[in-house]
Amino acid sequence: MALLTDLVNLNLSETTEKIIAEYIWIGGSGMDIRSKARTLPGPVSDPSKLPTWNYDGSSTGQAPGDDSEVILYPQAIFKDPFRRGNNILVMCDCYTPAGEPIPTNKRHNAAKIFSHPDVVAEVPWYGIEQEYTLLQKDVKWPLGWPVGGFPGPQGPYYCSAGADKAFGRDIVDAHYKACLYAGINISGINGEVMPGQWEFQVGPAVGISAGDELWVARYILERITEIAGVVLSFDPKPIQGDWNGAGAHTNYSTKSMRNDGGYEVIKSAIEKLGKRHKEHIAAYGEGNERRLTGRHETADINTFLWGVANRGASIRVGRETEKNGKGYFEDRRPASNMDPYVVTSMIAETTIIGKP
Repeated sequence: MALLTDLVNLNLSETTEKIIAEYIWIGGSGMDIRSKARTLPGPVSDPSKLPTWNYDGSSTGQAPGDDSEVILYPQAIFKDPFRRGNNILVMCDCYTPAGEPIPTNKRHNAAKIFSHPDVVAEVPWYGIEQEYTLLQKDVKWPLGWPVGGFPGPQGPYYCSAGADKAFGRDIVDAHYKACLYAGINISGINGEVMPGQWEFQVGPAVGISAGDELWVARYILERITEIAGVVLSFDPKPIQGDWNGAGAHTNYSTKSMRNDGGYEVIKSAIEKLGKRHKEHIAAYGEGNERRLTGRHETADINTFLWGVANRGASIRVGRETEKNGKGYFEDRRPASNMDPYVVTSMIAETTIIGKP
């Protein structure tokens, strides 16, 4: 095993200029993250300089067997925290051989929205709070929970320390550092209200980069939990009953909101979001109705309301934003399994372009 570890950690730059590029894409379910690696002749820092590639879409639920080729277009490059050196992770999106985005390619439409002149001028910032649950591999029960049983009620676990309260911290810290190494703008981590549940935050990130960074952060977490022999769940309500669900609260601001007088712009944006509540809910993640019940720090899925410092609202405005008259707001509706390309672009579309 020591030799195996030595080989895995070989420094390629000592013997060759060649690098390994891990191409990452989103599979047919919209949540399965796929990847495969290829050798390139030397270091690359510009995704437009990377070759396109292809894969068997019939094996990912994205193409029929008699016309299975799907083309990968490289879109963003990150440093590879697993292979290190000059090796890279490459976030891709997916197209037909004719160059049309396949139905599960949500990045393509998001990029169109983020390239709209009105959106570009507003420089939209996002900070996404990604909650997730760590599960014991063979029983699919939360880490730290007695098999077939339950821990003590919620209360002691949020932002906790101690072997009887915080479960999986080595995975969380490994992920934190790996994301920083990769060049992801991860801004923090914390233990969540339900034991075995954690959160990391990505941002502030501008426009389409918020989606790229969150997807690659998810990929890195999948790889680390694979190494640890733990199952990663983005289910918005992994355990029924009196336990918190898992969300992906999305913090958002535009240039106008961050400038003097921005609070009025924020209130106008929230009003626009309220008018499209049903459309947003439909796009904010599968199974969200199990989470948005009006309990456990959520608003009911059929109700739109906002408030200052109110964690039971659809939209929360911070006390500091209210006091300063400018800043940002938090959309608390997205589920943990939401697609960040869809959520971030839809918020921009509703609040800036003003789609009716």
